[in-house]
Amino acid sequence: MTRRQCTGEYKIKPIKQKVRELLGFPYPARIPKGVFVEQWVGISTDEFHRAKDADVKYMRNRHPLLDMSWSRVDCVRYLTSLGLADTPKSSCLGCPFHGNAQWRHIRDNSPSEWADVVEFDAAIRQGNARANASGSRLLGEAFLHRSRVPLSQAPIDHVTAAERAALRISAGEADVLENGVEDGCSPWACRGDANALTQGDFGLAT
Repeated sequence: MTRRQCTGEYKIKPIKQKVRELLGFPYPARIPKGVFVEQWVGISTDEFHRAKDADVKYMRNRHPLLDMSWSRVDCVRYLTSLGLADTPKSSCLGCPFHGNAQWRHIRDNSPSEWADVVEFDAAIRQGNARANASGSRLLGEAFLHRSRVPLSQAPIDHVTAAERAALRISAGEADVLENGVEDGCSPWACRGDANALTQGDFGLAT
């Protein structure tokens, strides 16, 4: 596992920056006591353990899906009722937590994006001097796919056990459920890190 900073760099920091801008106190201005925003975080009952308070006083987290006791299946059902059943899972294009179904979707529906992630996968092979959390170089090679072979050669047409389990949840909802690794991205954080609401994370198989 290499350095994992996606959540911190691409979610937490930009959100805090925008919140300060909306409040009228951009960094490094001090935000007066009692001035805050209420932030709604879409954590469902499937990941209730991820619900945390904000780590700054000018943000207060609320979790409306938990208030309504909604799971991801409930969310899918609601989106389906609005004609939005094809709403895709929120994640980065080159996320190493993608399941085979997500890789297949990119390959089969967006050739330009597939070429992009294949190129990205090849480019990360040797990592860099800050490859892991301690700043050590990789002892092996970095790959996006868990099989640890180049993405262009990875067995993405194989349906994983996690994907089969998802398909068994409900025959009527199977085609709209999120596929892939359970430790993938949620709209707010990465499920692969229990502390992702306050710490950055990004993973590559090595």
